[in-house]
Amino acid sequence: MANLDRNALWSAGHDESVEVNQRALIDKVLARYSGEFTVFRELLQNSDDAASKAVEIRFETKEYLNGTKTDTPATVIKQIDLKQPVHQWTFRNNGIVFREEDWSRLKKIAEGNPDEEKIGAFGVGFYSLFSVTEEPFVKSGDKWMGFYWKDKKDQLFARRGDLPDDIEDTYRQWTTFEMELREAVPMPTAFDFVRFLTSSITFMAHIENVTVWFDGHRLANVTKDKGVSKQMPVPSSLRSKSDAGMMTMKTVKTTSLNISVEVMRLVYTGGSEKRPPPRAAHAPPESIKPANTGFFSSLFSSLGGSSGASPTPPSMAVPLSEPVVEVDQTTPISSHVVLSVFSGEVDVTLPQKMVAELHRSTKKNPPSKLRLEIIYTGKDEYDASKKDEEGMFEKTGSLFQGLRADLDGTGSARGHATAQTTGIGGHMSARFIPTVERESIDLVDRNVAVWNKELLYIGGLLSRVAYEMELSNVRNLWAGASVGKDALEQELREWLQKRCLHALRFFSFQASTPSPIVSNLVEAAFFSSSLDGSFPIISTVGVLDARDVRIFDPTYAGFIKSLPVIPQVVALSAQSMVDTLRGRGMLKEIAFTDVLTELRSRPLTEAEMIECLKWRVNLNTEGIRPTHLAELRREFLDAAVFSTTDGVKSEERLILLSSIKTVHIPRNATTAIPTDGPFPEHTLPYSISRQLKVETLSSLFGWTDLTIPMWLQHLLSLPIQNGDSKTDLTKDAIWAEKVLGVLARVWPSLSKEDQVDIVGLLRSTTCIPTKFGMKEPSQSYFLNANVFPDLPIVSMPKGTVVKGPMEKLLLALGVQQHVDLQLVFKRMMQTGDWGIQDLIHYLVAVESSLTALEMDRLRETVAFSKEGVENPTAEGTPATTQEAPRKIKHRARELYEPSPVLRELGLPILAWGTTPKWRSSSDEAKFLYKLGLKRHPPLKDLLSLAANDNAEIWRVALNYFILNASTKYPEYNPETFASLSYVPAHKPDGTSFMGKPNEVFMDSEYSIMGFSAVHTSLPAYWATTLKLPKTPPVNMILPILKDKMPRDLLLARKWFELLSGRLSDFSTRDLQYLSNLDFIPTTSRASHNKEKERREQVPPITMLAPNKCYLSKESSTGFHSQLFTFVDFGSRANSFLMACGVRTEPTVDELAQILVADPRKFYDLSGGYDRFLIELRNIAVNFRGVSASTRNRMKRTACLVASRRVARTLPEKRLSRKAGDDSDDEDEKKMEHDLLIPDQIAIVDDMAAHIMFDTIYTAPQEDYIEQLYTMLGSPLLSSVVHEEYKPSTEIKDSSRALEMRRLVLERLPLFLHERTHGKTTMTYSWLNTPGNFLVTEVGKLTLVRTLQFGKTKAVKTQEVSATAGRKGSGPVQMWIGGNSQVDLYEVSNSLCRVILQHHKPNDSLLFMTILSTDLRALRRRGFNVDRVLRQQKAEREQVTREQQLVANNQPNTSIEDKISSQQSRQLQQLGSIANGADLRDSSSTKNLGNLFSNFRSKFQKPSSPLLPTAGTPTQPSPVYNETIKPRDPLSPYSQGPQWNSEQGVTPQANIERNVKAAIEGCRAENNAMVKSQASMTRVKEAIDEGYCDTMGAISLDLVGIMGRFKVYAATNGPPHAKAAIENMRPAITRFGELIILPLIGIYNIPSTSVQIFHDWSGPLIAFNRNGSLFLNLRYYIAWHDQDVQNRNFVQAYTSWYFSLAHEIAHNLVHPHNSEHEFYFSTICEQHMLGLSNLLRLENQT
Repeated sequence: MANLDRNALWSAGHDESVEVNQRALIDKVLARYSGEFTVFRELLQNSDDAASKAVEIRFETKEYLNGTKTDTPATVIKQIDLKQPVHQWTFRNNGIVFREEDWSRLKKIAEGNPDEEKIGAFGVGFYSLFSVTEEPFVKSGDKWMGFYWKDKKDQLFARRGDLPDDIEDTYRQWTTFEMELREAVPMPTAFDFVRFLTSSITFMAHIENVTVWFDGHRLANVTKDKGVSKQMPVPSSLRSKSDAGMMTMKTVKTTSLNISVEVMRLVYTGGSEKRPPPRAAHAPPESIKPANTGFFSSLFSSLGGSSGASPTPPSMAVPLSEPVVEVDQTTPISSHVVLSVFSGEVDVTLPQKMVAELHRSTKKNPPSKLRLEIIYTGKDEYDASKKDEEGMFEKTGSLFQGLRADLDGTGSARGHATAQTTGIGGHMSARFIPTVERESIDLVDRNVAVWNKELLYIGGLLSRVAYEMELSNVRNLWAGASVGKDALEQELREWLQKRCLHALRFFSFQASTPSPIVSNLVEAAFFSSSLDGSFPIISTVGVLDARDVRIFDPTYAGFIKSLPVIPQVVALSAQSMVDTLRGRGMLKEIAFTDVLTELRSRPLTEAEMIECLKWRVNLNTEGIRPTHLAELRREFLDAAVFSTTDGVKSEERLILLSSIKTVHIPRNATTAIPTDGPFPEHTLPYSISRQLKVETLSSLFGWTDLTIPMWLQHLLSLPIQNGDSKTDLTKDAIWAEKVLGVLARVWPSLSKEDQVDIVGLLRSTTCIPTKFGMKEPSQSYFLNANVFPDLPIVSMPKGTVVKGPMEKLLLALGVQQHVDLQLVFKRMMQTGDWGIQDLIHYLVAVESSLTALEMDRLRETVAFSKEGVENPTAEGTPATTQEAPRKIKHRARELYEPSPVLRELGLPILAWGTTPKWRSSSDEAKFLYKLGLKRHPPLKDLLSLAANDNAEIWRVALNYFILNASTKYPEYNPETFASLSYVPAHKPDGTSFMGKPNEVFMDSEYSIMGFSAVHTSLPAYWATTLKLPKTPPVNMILPILKDKMPRDLLLARKWFELLSGRLSDFSTRDLQYLSNLDFIPTTSRASHNKEKERREQVPPITMLAPNKCYLSKESSTGFHSQLFTFVDFGSRANSFLMACGVRTEPTVDELAQILVADPRKFYDLSGGYDRFLIELRNIAVNFRGVSASTRNRMKRTACLVASRRVARTLPEKRLSRKAGDDSDDEDEKKMEHDLLIPDQIAIVDDMAAHIMFDTIYTAPQEDYIEQLYTMLGSPLLSSVVHEEYKPSTEIKDSSRALEMRRLVLERLPLFLHERTHGKTTMTYSWLNTPGNFLVTEVGKLTLVRTLQFGKTKAVKTQEVSATAGRKGSGPVQMWIGGNSQVDLYEVSNSLCRVILQHHKPNDSLLFMTILSTDLRALRRRGFNVDRVLRQQKAEREQVTREQQLVANNQPNTSIEDKISSQQSRQLQQLGSIANGADLRDSSSTKNLGNLFSNFRSKFQKPSSPLLPTAGTPTQPSPVYNETIKPRDPLSPYSQGPQWNSEQGVTPQANIERNVKAAIEGCRAENNAMVKSQASMTRVKEAIDEGYCDTMGAISLDLVGIMGRFKVYAATNGPPHAKAAIENMRPAITRFGELIILPLIGIYNIPSTSVQIFHDWSGPLIAFNRNGSLFLNLRYYIAWHDQDVQNRNFVQAYTSWYFSLAHEIAHNLVHPHNSEHEFYFSTICEQHMLGLSNLLRLENQT
């Protein structure tokens, strides 16, 4: 149905022509021609299609066209100016003139030449002329045609005509294209243009000559001459058919082509500079500019680079000029080049479908036969052309650059080419189909891509044919020259190698551009066209298949001689081709098997074997299995044979490398082996090993070092092998001396095993030359043993000195150093010719030869006498028969050296005699010392002498020890000789005695404790040398304190003062032990230090432990002194006692324990009810310090005071009346106090109920005491009194009820604004909502109260005027009685119960005052009536506006409303800081008003939620200015028992009392570890956040005491946290001494209550823990330390002043509420004068 409708519509329509903007169409077509010389390329292409032989191109200026230019030879140089603008281009050819169909096709766009033998395609070539001219003019034969834009618009028209017959025209049979340029410009760069023409004419089928003219002067003449062609078949080893089988190359023809160019010199001087050579031979050159081509004949060229030749500058570029010289620029210069053109004749067989598709794309049928050509420049032709141009214009280069394959990359190929390169060094011409813009060949269109890829295969095949032919020629030349010769001549070899290198570089493929696919396809065809996979290449033995050739590797050059490898010059210069062949697996590197083949083929020389071993050492065998490595090693060793010359007999011999087992390493101990001597057969010749790293060879082949034992064993076997006496070690003394010299030199460095082997070989060998001939070592003696003349002394024939290593060697072999001692004693000592001196002298001479056993025998020999006559007569023999006295002999170790000092000590002295005199430094003395002769007495013997009772002896002994302690007795330790009494000392009573070293001390002060001191006659340095302790150790002091502590208080004080200097010596365990030890003498009196009291009778002394004592203070004389024991021994003594555990005051827990232990006694001692309340108040304020066990005991003990009213007795009433008391009720009852259990005491929270039931015991009405009673279990009075209201009949429409509701709602905001210390159960806005607060008047209202408390039960009824209540979440209901006047107290009291969560009597009184007082009176009393009412009105108006906006569906708020709401919320946050607030004014606080206000705002809390609000405030607290004063503390923050309902303020005395209690509540921190959990908001730096964490959510460890403050560190710190804190000591000192100390002086708090801590992260600035204040060092360092170092203290003082005040306030109030804020403000205000004075002093300094 749709088709019918469309047909019907079509038949009813009418035709309209489609208009084409021809100018725009041509511009768009030409825009795709991005190359240069486009016009000339298209015209040359058309000329070749017309079978032209010659082409003429003219560039003509306007003057020349007008005929005004002269032509005289004298001015020709000046007249030819190639920079002059040209106005017309003229192009003509002598081909076939235009036929009618040619004229017709000339007018048509996009209709190409249908002749398949012609080049033209797409039909747009001629229109390239419009890129330079507006109206081209064409003449051909006798016809002409001109083109013009009609009316100068966008439609192109052509006009034809005939040329007149009467005009003679030389070029009438030529076809001419005249192009009057759109804009006059200089002609294209002459040199570049001629080079373009040179490249273009090469592939022209018909054009043989092109000339270029400029204003009638011929600039260039390019001529092409073809040589004789040679045809040959395609080699049978190559595959001639393409991959798809569409194209088959039948034959190949080679033709030589001679290109000659003659140009004016002017052309060279106007060319572009040639491209510099590439950085590397294989580096790709830069990309060339794209060039256009025609249909089916696309040339593309490459110079071996990925991008072709260097770009040519645009045609209008300013040409470069040579330096101006006096030379004729018109001089013609000729050059030529000979090219080889390889042409392949190709048969084409295409499927019919593909023929049709190609016809559709190209408007013509593809040919059945085609030709593909490649230009190749041979090596000789290339060199000849290069030589022809030597010295000519280096800047511009050659005109044949690119055409002649300039392999150095300096040329550029131009011709009929696209921008596509081939990737090889030559041009390729074929019927490729390019893209329309002719940038590259088309590989996108499916059918066109198949055609082009088939052609590319043929291109690769033809390239392979050309390469094969060139290599075949080289092979034939090599073979012919090698006939009858062992090797080619070097010159011929190099020429052939360079010719092959040229071919390899020419056909080395690089990435083509712009499409790299082209080079990839051509390269693939180049290599894959081989049927058998062969590839010819030059080698060191000629042209071979690449598979039989190896890549040149200099590593193998030293020993690989017969293996064919690529010559080094080829491998380096044709690196690209070598890499390609290697990547394709056609060319391989030298393998291990190749090396084995070489080794098996011939023996190597020594030099070759050295190189071979170097290669093997450096061979990388990583990743090869050990089994395979072993096999490779075996094959290598079995294959290698080398020849060497015997150094002794000069005979050449062959050595199998596998026979080598050892190697001579000249870099170690074997260097001493003579290299000219005989070596074992299994040793690698030294001529080889000296040039190698033989250590690596050893590990590689398992060879071992040639050791001295191996060499020596070889020497011992030589006489047996060859019978040569010159190398007979047992007969030839000279040879023996040489061998022994070698052994001596290496002997110290030989191993023990080698030395043992050598000794085993020579010990029984006759090898030692002596003066009596060759002897065995054991039969020979050293020269110093020449005691007897018949001894065989060692004598070397060449005079070698027997000492040092030689001596050691001979000793090891067994040569005797001395005559046996027994022989000496036998032959000499018995003769009596030698004395003791002579014997020692001989022994010293032969000492070095004495063995250890002989030395031991000498030490045990009894051969020495001591001084003096011993045993003058023999036992049993009469004295008359004795010839001479006989001395007793001793061992040397039993005697001392002859010394006067030793003689004084009475020690046995060696009898030495006087000649020679004894010298302790002589060799004889040293030898005797070795035998054991003593030089000084042992330490124990000496100290035993010092402990002698004989004063003369102990003085000499002790003096000897003192003088020699550091040199002879450095090991002295007095603990070792603790049992000897050798120290002169004094006892405490002055008695002298010899004491033990651990009983005598250098410090005589400890005599008062019973310790002995060093004798006063001893010099001080004697005690130091004796290492006597300065003071008694702690382990000796502790028993003294336990058992001998004096009861005399003055003496005890001296003890304690003395020990205070030893605190660092006491360990923690020692101090803990002392804390429980009863060693402190105490009395019941407060003071012990007055001289008068010391002389008088004092109370009995009691010894107590430190943990039971407290340091005396003012209170010690009062109540606490009767409960606790206080002591005071002075500041120095007290410091020791404090370290032992004495505290400054009892803790609150201890006070509570005393209270619980005997409450009645505690009450009596305190002095009555008022003093007892003070103690209870102290416990209440510090109740956190009371332990849980004590709290439980307090709950069960009658330890709390309570009061009740009881009736007075009649005498009491009379006495009261006499005293003048006129009250009517008070005289009836009196207050009775008693101590009760906490749960028997009620807390008054309902004053009316208290008045009714005043017979029950109630708690004192103070906040802290009530809190204490509550925590101990006392109930609230309201919880034991049940109230029941009984209203009568309701009075309808009561005006009193309405008035009461209005009054409550009006005054309630004032009340809530002033009362900020508690939470409410509902908001004011909710209560103000209609229906939520109801007031009803009834006729009568009765209240029934029932008391049920313990055993007491009572019921009382009374009429009331008002009450209020609420059931569940319903409305608040108030009833008022109509029978009496409404009592506003009852109204306020009942409403407070409903509205407030926790309500106190003061709340009711405050609300009653606000309800009953006129607004003006309230304003006078300080209530901010106006602000509250204005705020209330603004809130109501805001609500009304919002409701109206919602009702009208308008935006919620305007900008003004938002501002108003925001201001309202800010006012709400301001609290009571408002107009009319008074503050006591003083000069000291005025200057700090702004600072105090800002800091105070930091802790400001939002107002009560009952205040009228439109939403939750989100704005931060405002910054106060100086005009706003801090809030007056006279507001109901504190509810003391003395509340005055008329004034509405707390008495100043109560406030000051609470502040004082807060300051006195500061306590010292005695724990070394602080662990607390967070219970309040953490410290934050933001103003609208909290400030501190009252419980300190942090774990701290005590680091130490620095100055006056304890320093703690967080436990979660780094590993070396304590060391880091120690490094902060300077900052801690500044913080403590310069900042904290002055501030705590202002508050009058002890320094012990302030601690410094450092954490590592977090927002904690300060916290209060059980009254101990902790300040963060980290924040001080970050905020203030730099200022403090610069002596600027103001900011630091101010900040930490308020921080301390804030934490002190937490001693009174835990949470951050209005009550805490009040006390914080009050503390700051009361001490502001001190801060002001401190800042004033700072400013003055």
